[in-house]
Amino acid sequence: MGVPERLAERMSMAEQHEYLRAKFSRRTMIRGGAVTLGAVAGGAFVPGATAQAAVPTARTAPATASVDGALVAPFGRHLAYGTDPRTEMTVSWQVPVAVKKPFIRIGAHPWDLSRKIDAEVRTLFTPAGVGASGNHTQYYVHAELTHLKPGRTYYYGVGHQGFDPAAPHLLGTLGTFTTAPAHKAPFTFTAFGDEGVSYHGLANNSLLLGQNPAFHLHAGDIAYADPSGSGQTSDTGFDSRIWDQFLAQTESVAKSVPWMPAFGNHDMEAWYSPNGYGGEEARWTLPGNGPDKKNLPGVYSFVHGNTAIISLDANDISFEIPANLGISGGTQTKWLEAQLKKYRASHDIDFIVVFFHHCAYCTSASHASEGGVRQEWVPLFEKYTVDLVINGHNHQYERTDVIKGNKVAKKLPIGGTAYPETDGVVYVTAGAAGRSLYAFTAPLSYEGNEHDVDSVASFVNVKGGKQNETVAWSRVRYLDYSFLRVDVTPAPKGRLATLTVRGIAESGDQVDHFTVARRAK
Repeated sequence: MGVPERLAERMSMAEQHEYLRAKFSRRTMIRGGAVTLGAVAGGAFVPGATAQAAVPTARTAPATASVDGALVAPFGRHLAYGTDPRTEMTVSWQVPVAVKKPFIRIGAHPWDLSRKIDAEVRTLFTPAGVGASGNHTQYYVHAELTHLKPGRTYYYGVGHQGFDPAAPHLLGTLGTFTTAPAHKAPFTFTAFGDEGVSYHGLANNSLLLGQNPAFHLHAGDIAYADPSGSGQTSDTGFDSRIWDQFLAQTESVAKSVPWMPAFGNHDMEAWYSPNGYGGEEARWTLPGNGPDKKNLPGVYSFVHGNTAIISLDANDISFEIPANLGISGGTQTKWLEAQLKKYRASHDIDFIVVFFHHCAYCTSASHASEGGVRQEWVPLFEKYTVDLVINGHNHQYERTDVIKGNKVAKKLPIGGTAYPETDGVVYVTAGAAGRSLYAFTAPLSYEGNEHDVDSVASFVNVKGGKQNETVAWSRVRYLDYSFLRVDVTPAPKGRLATLTVRGIAESGDQVDHFTVARRAK
């Protein structure tokens, strides 16, 4: 049933669209007592809140056949690399109500979108009583593209029955993406953590787009639909609708730049099984090459040019927030070592960058450092001379000196150069993407306002509580919204390849820069 004729005569198409969306979002809310997640069109079912996936019945996939697809516009597009970024890309998006026959069109030119591929819908139902909203059903759509050509820019449009992006009046909805190159070439990527929905998150996104990154790393605590962040069903304030706002906010970047997340403590939404990650599995399609996709969907790796990227789930080893402590049974750490060993032995890979949520080294007055990371992973970072570690969790920017054996191996002033093969590892906390800022106990010290101190009083989260420590490795401390930009420059064999790392403030000012250099293979 569409818009009544007497109303349609006085309404624009956009107004009719809003009328139907509001009407059917009320009528099609499901009444029940469990969070459910299932596929309603194509592909395999995804596990929901119960041990088995929900089937598309009247309770989990209400009929909305009377909705005119022409009045339903996709939103929240976000890309992700597949296991091989040279040839694989996933395009994901949302629709406000169930639609028929969703698909993606793709081609080398905006006027040639003849290739049409069916898409998969994953429904996520959150009943009233779970958090702040009433019954709410979300429809996440995914299209996995394979056999693409390396280093090629593609045009794409997403649609469904009644909404064809190839139609002349909808060409403005098209997006683009570029696959990773087949060979080593210069590129830029960006990174931050702890974004949420805010003006500051939106401002940082606009600056990200201006950096022209090949991909973006999000180091956890993505949307903050669960503001409590303990990973328990007793968390208060949960609102699944925040994800709708977040994906709309990030679309300006994520529709053309692969948005690669790791999962933080606020991403453990305990109402969705398994381990609170069922909702994340509905929203994201990430490279499926980790050790355990069911329990650790945010653990994966990929290679872009001469650089290997590894995403880890620090919830698995966090003493501070132990909701998912030990969920991998040690398999994640074993997988990490195998990945590091493989990438360090590869003749095609110069740099290894690892990112995850909880900080290995940070002096924030809030969360500071995570002892589980130091215990499980830092020895491996040093053994395989990881080039850069990026974290979130603490809502500020902090960068260490070069660290080895939990001590300063080499001071790294602003503008300095680190040589991981001999020096050690540099750690950057880039958790000031948009959420309210934390505090430092030591004076701020950043580019143009340097204030070096010999030591900083801090603490590390260990099994059983907090352990105070006095550290000398805190080199740069900046307290405002910011993100990380990394420029990767390959080199001929035997010459120095470089990572040029910059801290960029929301104002556009540079607050830190340093170089990581390694002899190219």
